Amino acid sequence: MNSALKILNELLAGLDQRQREVLAGRFGLDKAGKPQTLAALGSRYKVTRERIRQIEVSALERLRERIKGNRAASDVLERGEKLLRDAGGVLKQDALLESLQAAVPGLGMNQLAVLLEASGAFELRAEDRHYRAFYYLDKQSLKNAENFISQWADFLRGKKEHVLSGKYHEHLEDFLRKKGMKPQQAANFLSVSKRVHKNPYGDIGLAEWTEIRPKTIRDKVYVILKKKKEPLHFRLIADLVNQVFLPRNPASAPTVHNELIKDNRFVLVGRGIYALREQGYEPGTAKDVIQRVLRRHGPLKPREVILAVQRERFFKPNTVLVNLQNKSHFLRLSNGTYQVRES
Repeated sequence: MNSALKILNELLAGLDQRQREVLAGRFGLDKAGKPQTLAALGSRYKVTRERIRQIEVSALERLRERIKGNRAASDVLERGEKLLRDAGGVLKQDALLESLQAAVPGLGMNQLAVLLEASGAFELRAEDRHYRAFYYLDKQSLKNAENFISQWADFLRGKKEHVLSGKYHEHLEDFLRKKGMKPQQAANFLSVSKRVHKNPYGDIGLAEWTEIRPKTIRDKVYVILKKKKEPLHFRLIADLVNQVFLPRNPASAPTVHNELIKDNRFVLVGRGIYALREQGYEPGTAKDVIQRVLRRHGPLKPREVILAVQRERFFKPNTVLVNLQNKSHFLRLSNGTYQVRES
């Protein structure tokens, strides 16, 4: 079994010393392992960056010819091409490297990079804000992956609530069936994208959704309350934000409380206790809540009013009863029920 070091030494042996040094510097093949710029190498050898570029181009041309005559080097590239074909044309950088390293010990991204730059066997797409670093077989493979990811993202946007209810995999299976695509190929495409993400609760969806990848403290608070489906004290919310999302800078209870106050998605329903407005909780005094309840349900007995109010707010029963006695706002009927006194 040939090692990556042995293969490269054999290939580079056919180059002159300056060509070897420039390639080593440009691709990080030396002990430092860090690729250098044309300018840095030009300064090192006291020549222009254009001269370094010329040396690099001539070295790669020479290396291309030597790869064709080197069975071990050709095997590495052929293995990589086969892995990509079997994967549907695209594989994450670390996945392909791990597979190749089983056959070629010591092969790293820098060693493979110089082989690819010289041979053009397949290519690397560098990591950016939309994609993780990945290898692709050819331009059509790249286009296929990008189109699939874009189409899947568009589909998810139209099914947000359903997807967030736990139907992600169900929708994906149906989507792939209609496209006639194998699940493993789709998995490879999706593995290179940063547009689909899984939150700490295991929910999968678009990274742009607050429920999937909350970025601010208030968005993390929103996710906590939405998953818990019940009002929580702001101190407990702060603890859960830190436990669930493991932020680099832990959120303090006062900071969380401040965010809760400023965002109208949250409703104060008790002393220090908050809930989500979208889950049916509304702001207001005890009088306001009682009025809403009575207008919604019609006349109710005191016990019924208390139970209905406590589904929205954590008022003590006596607080509700005291407010009901306010004849300016509420009218007691002959059957013992109460209704709103209309002006």
